[in-house]
This record gives sequence, structure tokens and C-alpha cells, in this order.
Amino acid sequence: MSEDLSERLEELMPFPDHSEELAQLVGKPCGEPQLSPYAVNAPMIRHWVEAMGDTNPVYDSNVAAQRYGYERVIAPPTMLQAWIMRGLQATLELEATRAAGESAGDDPTIRLLDDEGLTSVVATNCEQHYGRPLVFGDRLVVRTIVESISDPKRTGVGTGRFVTTRLEFTAVPDAEVPYAPTPAQIAQLAVSGEPVATMRFCLLKFLAPAPAPAEQPPRPLRPRPAITQDNAFWFEGARAHRLLIQRCTSCGTLRHPPLPACAKCRSLDWETLEASGRATLYSFVVMHFPQMAAFDYPLPIGLVELEEGTRVVANLEGFAPGEVKIGQPLRVTFVDFDDELSLPVFVAARPDGDGAA
Repeated sequence: MSEDLSERLEELMPFPDHSEELAQLVGKPCGEPQLSPYAVNAPMIRHWVEAMGDTNPVYDSNVAAQRYGYERVIAPPTMLQAWIMRGLQATLELEATRAAGESAGDDPTIRLLDDEGLTSVVATNCEQHYGRPLVFGDRLVVRTIVESISDPKRTGVGTGRFVTTRLEFTAVPDAEVPYAPTPAQIAQLAVSGEPVATMRFCLLKFLAPAPAPAEQPPRPLRPRPAITQDNAFWFEGARAHRLLIQRCTSCGTLRHPPLPACAKCRSLDWETLEASGRATLYSFVVMHFPQMAAFDYPLPIGLVELEEGTRVVANLEGFAPGEVKIGQPLRVTFVDFDDELSLPVFVAARPDGDGAA
């Protein structure tokens, strides 16, 4: 990291420069090892696969798991981070602390970056490597190492530093975990446990740009989707205001997002089905930050269950804050964002499912 203050970016000059202190943290643990609140268990796996629409039988059937070479039911590998998440109450307390202008947690990296004025954050990349599947009774301990901290850079969302951490996951039998373990006991479990996975996580801690002047420049185009030979049909359908779903021609299973092969029968043959557009809101989030000029905020995003049975993620429109409710009927409409990009969005439907509410 550069130590020459004359090279600092102008927008960071009002804040202290902690480049030297941050450089000393690279390669060192980031806070204390964390123990998962609960062991790997069937109820959490069931909630996960239902929310994701993942019907792989190795997640709920010992017979199926053994057929595919496992001793027993395994947890979905992509659930890795879910087992060690802090929970709703702790998250609310953390957000309240940061909203009050205070640096939260015992992580010196975050404290130093906050003091540099880099209080906004956006995740940029996540890579996971799995050593072995997780099974019932595994209790996870995660140790976080700071791999790298970049020099300040100007990005599309603001000026900041990219921080890459490596999370090392070990598993211990739940029966070996003491009741209410101390930090020292958790640290020992991290050393004695079996390594099961690693995750590299990169985020951008940045200084949000100053509010734009009253005279706004032309709104930038929405980000372009990554179009492949597997999903091109879906975006072409959207441009024609048709909501298309992949359907396996061998077993009839619907799937979304588009994939090259059927997850149920592994067939590579598929066709498209035009959805009716009638749907129900299965789940949703409301995005507030980080804000990008191409979008309006608050930005409600729904996990929408189509009448045909599959689910899609799409923007919700026409809802005032607080009006979005899980289970309410929706219908699809299409928005032409520019000459090249049209996307489905969902609006409230009358109880009879015909037209907007």
C-alpha cells in the first residue's frame, strides 16, 4: 500500500490514512473464531431446499444419499455460510450501531476502514471450496484470515478499498462442544476440528459519493445481463414480452434459472413453455443500499412463485413501502428499460388474478 500522502485521492483527504496499520493486518486472523449456533440439522436443510426449490434427494433421503455414494443425508454445499450467520437480533443490533455512526464489532480491519470514511460496503465476489459434505451433527467453527487489502480505488459506486478474507471452516461433533464455550475453547475447537471447506470473500468498503446536484445527468442504462447459450431464449422472450420457462422434454420438469441439463433426469433435451404470468409472492427483500443510478429506491425484489410451479426473481412495482406481503397474488408485466433490455416485473393482481389491483 502506498505511504505517500500526496498520492491520496482528493475525496479521502478529510479522513485519516490507515494504510500502514491495514498492511500489518494482512495475513492475520480477523477477530476470534466463531462457532455455529447449532449443529447441521434436518429442519434448517428443509427450509433451505424449500426456499431454493432444490429437489436433490440426497438432502432428505438416506436411501438416495447412499445410492449416490454418501453414507447418509448431506447438507447442500451452498448452505456453508448459513450455518455460521449471526441471526436476526444480532444483525439488527449491528445495523443500529452503524446507523449511530459507531464502528461495530471487534474486527480491527472494519474499525480502521470505517475511520477512513469507508463506511459503505458491497460484496463483490465469493469463492467456496468444499473438502467434504456436511452431515447431521457437524458443528462448524470458522476462522477468518485477512488475505489482502487494496490501495484506495475509484469505482462506479464510490472510492474505497477491496478487502479479501479467507474463511477456514472446520467441523467437530456436536457432542464434543462444551455448553456455552469460552472464546479459548472455541479457538481450540478450530484447531482440533476437521477441515471441511474454505471460502474467499471479497468486499468493497467505500465512501459513498456526495449527493448528486439538483440537475441530474441522464440516467445510465441498467447493467447488462450475462447472456449465454443456455439463457438467451429467456431474454429474447422478455424482449417480446413473453415469460418463458424451460421444460425438460424427457420428464416434463420445469426449471428456472435456465440450465443446460435437467436436475431430475439429467436429460439435455428441453423446450419452452410460456407462463400465464399469474403468480404468488413467495418471499421478498427491499433494497436500500448501496444505491446505483440506474435503479429507483427503495427497490423491492420478489421471489415469485408462478402458477406453473417454478419460481423466478424479479422486481416488484406499484407497491408503497410496507405494502408488500408474502402470499399476495401478482401478475407479470414487462418494462422496456431501453432499446436492448426488456425484463418482466410483477405488480399486484386482483383476487381473480386478472389485471392490477
